[in-house]
Amino acid sequence: MSRIGRLPVSIPKGVEVEIKGSQIRVKGPKGELERTFPSSMEIVMENGEILVKRPSDESSYRALHGMTRALIANMVTGVSTGFEKILEVNGVGYRAEIADGKNLILYVGYSHPVVMEPPVGISFDWDVRARQIKVMGYDKEMVGQVAANVRKVRPPEPYKGKGIKYLDEKIRRKAGKSGKV
Repeated sequence: MSRIGRLPVSIPKGVEVEIKGSQIRVKGPKGELERTFPSSMEIVMENGEILVKRPSDESSYRALHGMTRALIANMVTGVSTGFEKILEVNGVGYRAEIADGKNLILYVGYSHPVVMEPPVGISFDWDVRARQIKVMGYDKEMVGQVAANVRKVRPPEPYKGKGIKYLDEKIRRKAGKSGKV
């Protein structure tokens, strides 16, 4: 059996889970998520835990087993505690700010500021001292996609390291041109 797929997903207090066949709705203090899974996976709730079972040991079912369990665990974690991605802004004069309490405005070397409006369920935070942008939300996929879109505005360049990068990202630096001999 799959090591990840066979682990039960525990449901914390304050989180409601509703299972209708292959469709799951998870509601918690941060928000509500709904997702439809492949009908071949059997999703059951026993003793306050969600279990995912597969019909056989075929490779396609084995792959779906672990993925289904991981997606359900992400849904439960998201509505209870939420997710966040931290991006770092590097460069002289590069900065960001929050306008109207939600929109992210980036000043990253273009002739104009770049305004990013967050989708529903996503919020931004800007720490001036650490020069960090936090992307927060209850849907893990959406948080990752919005963080990737923010990074795409000005990806880090390899010579000076200027740009927007993930906090744990390592930039491979290049030497640049050699001087006159």
